[in-house]
Amino acid sequence: MSRYGIPSDGAFGVPVGKIRSYAKELGTQHDLALALWKSGQYESRMLACFVADPARVTPALMDAWARTFDNWAVCDTACFHLFDRTPHAFAKVRKWATRRDEFVKRAAFALLASVALHDKKAPDEPFLAALALIERAAGDERNFVKKGVSWALRGIGKRRSDPLHAAVLELAKRLAASDDAAARWVGRDALRDLSRATARTRTTSRKARASK
Repeated sequence: MSRYGIPSDGAFGVPVGKIRSYAKELGTQHDLALALWKSGQYESRMLACFVADPARVTPALMDAWARTFDNWAVCDTACFHLFDRTPHAFAKVRKWATRRDEFVKRAAFALLASVALHDKKAPDEPFLAALALIERAAGDERNFVKKGVSWALRGIGKRRSDPLHAAVLELAKRLAASDDAAARWVGRDALRDLSRATARTRTTSRKARASK
């Protein structure tokens, strides 16, 4: 855990794979999730993210849990497996993106990346609006924030939308040319990843045409 930047003083040492398997056995149990989160233990909070009921997750609960994030793993798990399945996701992205706390701010962009990946029916408009938040936060040199910002930018750029892809490339190029080291890293990271994704898509398309 230390190697991956996760504090282990509040952990039992149970692998995430086993936690997820146990969560499948339990199914959705929202009251249990609340109790697990309250315990403060690392594995308990990870399990809480898997068994909580998205339909019962309120904006107040999201704020309360976010305030207690103390590592990227729990933060990302909550965003990727729970918060992005609520109707409050974009509102929390906007609210948390300007917070000073490192993991609350990371949560804004981890949540944005998660929605970009999972919500296939979401329109372009909220993602286009979020690019301003990304640009504003790109200069945050803290590692976990910086990586979250890049994740969100890359996630939006990979959606099946030409306007989004074009807007993301434009922003990424602008950031890559920035005088700010953190913003420059975010821009270059996004450009590298999107270039690889474009190359993979073209290769797949060529193979599909060849097989016909």
